[in-house]
Amino acid sequence: MQSPEASTAVSPTQIHLALAAFADEVVGTLARLFAYVGALVLFAILGLAALGQLPDLRDDEPASRPGWAVADRSHPAFALSKLDSSEKTASYLILRHPEGGRRDVLRWNGEVDKPLAELEIYREGGEFDMARPATEGLALRMGLTAATPLEQAGLIDTKFGPVALFRPAGTAQPACLGYLKRNEEPALQISGFSCQGDTLPAQRAAVACTLNRLTLLTSGNEPKLAELFAHAELKRRPCTPSGSSDWLLGAANAQLRGAL
Repeated sequence: MQSPEASTAVSPTQIHLALAAFADEVVGTLARLFAYVGALVLFAILGLAALGQLPDLRDDEPASRPGWAVADRSHPAFALSKLDSSEKTASYLILRHPEGGRRDVLRWNGEVDKPLAELEIYREGGEFDMARPATEGLALRMGLTAATPLEQAGLIDTKFGPVALFRPAGTAQPACLGYLKRNEEPALQISGFSCQGDTLPAQRAAVACTLNRLTLLTSGNEPKLAELFAHAELKRRPCTPSGSSDWLLGAANAQLRGAL
């Protein structure tokens, strides 16, 4: 008869099998641990690589964003009524923005293609930034440096209402006079400059005459634009580009006489 001690004894084969099973479990655990650590390292490397590319992405974003482009197939929407048949025709440039903005730019050149005057009608779209100064870029368009400060040079009354005038700061008799008029409804900005006239009153009269001669050719799908010009035409009056104090408004200027 076999003794109880002999029946409970563990054979060498059982010990070997138990050790093999333990070893397999340890190897499997280590493999899963290495895979987990490897995945963490991979995610860390990808994260660092992405963070390293963020400055480049931010730098490239403005360059890749589409901006203003010449619209060759668009038709002119504005014109200036001529004072006489000998008056030179201005160049007409139309710019469009993907976010809906449109700029109609009329330019006149004098001798040796020197800029004589400019008139821009800017119909604002989604690209318009309210925080940006309205006169930004006006100095450069006037032939000055972009850093040239501008100061107000009074107001003139036109068929569109009061229009602000601008000149280089500290200049009593500027070579050119800038102007700007903003309209909220419809969202519209009229700006430009004029180098016509030997005196400040003559320059102001030239600007007023230009704006009073501005007419709308087509409003497209903008009924409020047509309404704005229709109301303005009711206040239009003939102008004398040679200069007249009747066009001036402001503390230091004579008041308008007569109805518009």
